[in-house]
Amino acid sequence: MTEKVRTGGCQCGAVRFRIKGALGRPSICHCRMCQKQFGSFFGALVTVPKDGVEWTHEEPSYFQSSVNIDRGFCARCGTPLTYRQPGGLEIAIGAFDDRSDLAPRIQVNYPARLPWVETIFDAPVHDDPDYYARQEQIISFQHPDHETANWPQQGLKL
Repeated sequence: MTEKVRTGGCQCGAVRFRIKGALGRPSICHCRMCQKQFGSFFGALVTVPKDGVEWTHEEPSYFQSSVNIDRGFCARCGTPLTYRQPGGLEIAIGAFDDRSDLAPRIQVNYPARLPWVETIFDAPVHDDPDYYARQEQIISFQHPDHETANWPQQGLKL
């Protein structure tokens, strides 16, 4: 039986990773630091094997967010990527090329959640065909959700 290999990276493609080995627990963290790191309601992360991560392009840059924690991101495009602590490393679920089987199984720091987060999917769905037609006209510089031998780095502003 062959070991599953997972890939992923940042929005611009400068930071890419390959992971061999079983992933740990996918989770949602509601702490204020994760809200700020992701610029969102929570952070969605999955634990990765301690020695199973290979950075195949650039490595993330890190910001030390607390005494024992630092958070990795792409220095070029700003994509939040990792949560690193003495016991291991977690990678943002959204950074994986294939995220389909990484549904969070636990919520961490639940008391810190925003009070309305449990009802966000009760909001009406935006259903405007003209809006979606305009979206299809956008030329994206985002890295595709698969490995590429050569990726044009258009859109990078250094």
